[in-house]
Amino acid sequence: MAILISESTRIIVQGFTGKTGTFHAQDMMNYGSNIVGGVTPGKGGQEHLGLPVFNTVKEAVEQVDADASIVFVPPAFAADSIMEAADAGIKYCVAITDGIPTQDMMTVKNFLRRFPIEERMVLTGPNCAGTISPGRAMLGIMPGHIYMQGVVGIVGRSGTLGYEAADQMRMLGIGVSTSVGIGGDPIIGSSHRDILERFEEDAETKVVVMIGEIGGPQEVQAGIFARDHMSKPVIAYIAGLTAPEGRRMGHAGAIISSAGESAAEKVSMLKELGVTICPTPSAIGDTVAEVLAKM
Repeated sequence: MAILISESTRIIVQGFTGKTGTFHAQDMMNYGSNIVGGVTPGKGGQEHLGLPVFNTVKEAVEQVDADASIVFVPPAFAADSIMEAADAGIKYCVAITDGIPTQDMMTVKNFLRRFPIEERMVLTGPNCAGTISPGRAMLGIMPGHIYMQGVVGIVGRSGTLGYEAADQMRMLGIGVSTSVGIGGDPIIGSSHRDILERFEEDAETKVVVMIGEIGGPQEVQAGIFARDHMSKPVIAYIAGLTAPEGRRMGHAGAIISSAGESAAEKVSMLKELGVTICPTPSAIGDTVAEVLAKM
């Protein structure tokens, strides 16, 4: 069973009628995702791509029983859209939007904490590629054709490295159970550890690939969780071995500010925690194949 989305997931697109929302909504529909409508304030009652448009997420939940959403709303309004989804009862939200102010995401995180854990919306992103369960559903902007259905879970901050991992594995005949992009911003909805916990509970996932980078402690925290609570092998690739301290590299969260945040330090710590390290991005597929061969 897919850990976050499946064929039956009823998806709405926030920012539906904009150019970006339209393009990716059509792409997800072509893949087979169950898109049931979209939200664009002021355009409720219209149709777009043959689907109903709603003024609010609450209307979409009430009228088409939506339980997941994907956010293509401009940065200045995206945080409000995420909180609107949570308040309306959406169970899983993917925030694609890049450039949401950090202060706005702090507000989002505090808002989500008001809900009991069992009722709290799962958020991935912002600034992420989304989630795909190959052969079932795609809730994101990734090239769906490179993902083959299989037993390897992927979780990563980098969308393009996630694509690279999936494509390398496909070329070796290795498939993916679910791939989750968690986003590269300093404050994101779900961490590596959060997704590892879900992969541990997912019967179809046998091995997990964790793609991290410099900045922040979350990869090491995920490694501690893997050592203490996971029965499944975890493979990690950490980007940024040559990144200078104190300089932003790519993602907004990719900046070394304290001990333990450089790629080399993370690799050393993860090795000690029993995580299999992939030395280069070009070796991800081969490393997964080696681990699978030993199982």
